[in-house]
Amino acid sequence: DYQLWAWGNATYGGFNNNTSSTTVYSSPIQIPGDNWNKITKTCQAGGTLATKTDGTLWAWGDNEQGKLGINQAESAYYSSPVQVPGTTWASINSSSQATFATKTDGTLWAMGRNVGDWEGFLGLNDAVSRSSPTQIPGTTWSTTDGKIASGGHFAIAVKTNGTLWVTGGDNAGGQLGQNNRTRYSSPVQIPGTTWSKVAATSTNGAYAIRTDGTLWSWGYHNSGQNGLGNNTQYSSPTQIPGTNWSSVDGGGQTVFAIKTDGTLWGWGNNTQGELGINDATNYSSPKQIPGTNWNTVECQQSWTVATKTDGTLWNWGQDQRLGINTNQARSSPTQIPGSDWNGGLGGATYVTYAIKEA
Repeated sequence: DYQLWAWGNATYGGFNNNTSSTTVYSSPIQIPGDNWNKITKTCQAGGTLATKTDGTLWAWGDNEQGKLGINQAESAYYSSPVQVPGTTWASINSSSQATFATKTDGTLWAMGRNVGDWEGFLGLNDAVSRSSPTQIPGTTWSTTDGKIASGGHFAIAVKTNGTLWVTGGDNAGGQLGQNNRTRYSSPVQIPGTTWSKVAATSTNGAYAIRTDGTLWSWGYHNSGQNGLGNNTQYSSPTQIPGTNWSSVDGGGQTVFAIKTDGTLWGWGNNTQGELGINDATNYSSPKQIPGTNWNTVECQQSWTVATKTDGTLWNWGQDQRLGINTNQARSSPTQIPGSDWNGGLGGATYVTYAIKEA
């Protein structure tokens, strides 16, 4: 059995408990159900999607631009789960305007905004928004965690052959990695065949790990989130020092990555203490967060949540989103009560989610 827990602000119905208010939960409360599998992250918006162990996909919260995929394009708030059609969903990732998800058959699906500054975002070779899942061409998209990501105006995904593909707008800083500022409304390949994991920030930074453990970044950076010691915009992948990176996650202007030795590293904006290194200084190169045996990490606009391999759950950054029964910000990792947290993490603008084994 897998339980889903949430804490933070209930605005936009983000607690999936038929509550839509400004109520603040400063400690984790359980979301109904006992077979939750994966939860998506969503920077800058309240819409949330999650899969269950039976392969079904469920959505709630803010439906801005139809990103929940329930065939409703209005910006309504759903405070109880609504099922997205289908029973073979595998992995999911959302941005503020769109959602991308894979099925077990290797297909990739998109829904949400696809006009204006977001034209081409969905990778469907047009400028038409979608409120229901629509398939992006191809049947060999990787379906495991960390293989798809979406930023402010673009999406990035890995195929089973290790190739890396991007789509969307490229007017913010080269986030499509094509060494230009061109918009692409269909997936285009970034050179290479050994790509493994990807991440993106809501401010249009892109990150990818290769099978050799190297970590690369490109796109828009204004707070050192490129991890290269500067704020330069790179329109092609540029390597961040190190060769034993295993996972990466991007929030707003902050990025975290875990190495194979279990150490956790962060860089970028730190004004709310979201880097967890006991200060409020921005860093443009990876800085180690205290502790070892880190397992998964999820960073949002101004706070961070992470699990360790022993099943403990940790939070730091801004106020009530920390789940430690206080509104006081923390700039160092603070443990949330409980154990058996299985590493499933997600979040929206006001809410943090974690999956726990019952």
